[in-house]
Amino acid sequence: MANHLIPTLCVTALVYSAGFAYSAIAGDDLDALITRAKSAAPAAISDDATVIVKGKEVIKGTNGWTCLPNTFPDDGMPMCNDALWMQMLDAMVNKKDFKAETIGISYMLQGDLGAGVSNSDPYHPEPKKADDYVETGPHLMIIVPKELLKGLTDDPSTGGPYVMWKDTPYVHIMVPVADKK
Repeated sequence: MANHLIPTLCVTALVYSAGFAYSAIAGDDLDALITRAKSAAPAAISDDATVIVKGKEVIKGTNGWTCLPNTFPDDGMPMCNDALWMQMLDAMVNKKDFKAETIGISYMLQGDLGAGVSNSDPYHPEPKKADDYVETGPHLMIIVPKELLKGLTDDPSTGGPYVMWKDTPYVHIMVPVADKK
C-alpha cells in the first residue's frame, strides 16, 4: 500500500477501527512507539490516553483520548484524538457520511512531517501533486458543526486557522500552533 494512495487520516482510522497492521519503522520498539504516540498531545491529555500501536490497544486510557504513533506506516506522524475524531476517522475510512453535532479535537503537535494532504480532497490519489497540497507544522484539528465554519478561510497560506476538506462530510478546522519543524 503506497503512502500516496491513502490520505493521512484514513490510515489512522484503519489502524484504530479495523486493526490494520502496519510495520513499525525499523528499530522502533514498543516503548518508542508509545512515546511517539504520546508526543502528539500535551501530557495533560496523553498521560491518561489510550494508546494503540499496530492496531492493538497497548495502554488502556481513562480520559477518552486515543493516541497513535503513526498515521502512515513509515512517517511517524503521531496523533491524539477525542472520541468524536475517532468516529469521524472511522466514517472517512469507510466512506460513510458524517455530521458533526458537537465539537471534536485532535492534536498533532509533531505536525505533518512531510506527509501533507490535499486541502480539498481527503481521497486525492497523489496529494503531493494536488494544486492545494498542504503541510502543516504542529497543529490542532477541530471538528465543529458546519454552520460554525462561516467566515473562516480555507486558505492555508494565511498563517492562521483554516478549513480543510470544506466540501466533504469530514470538514474540520486546522489550527497551526507553531512553525513547521
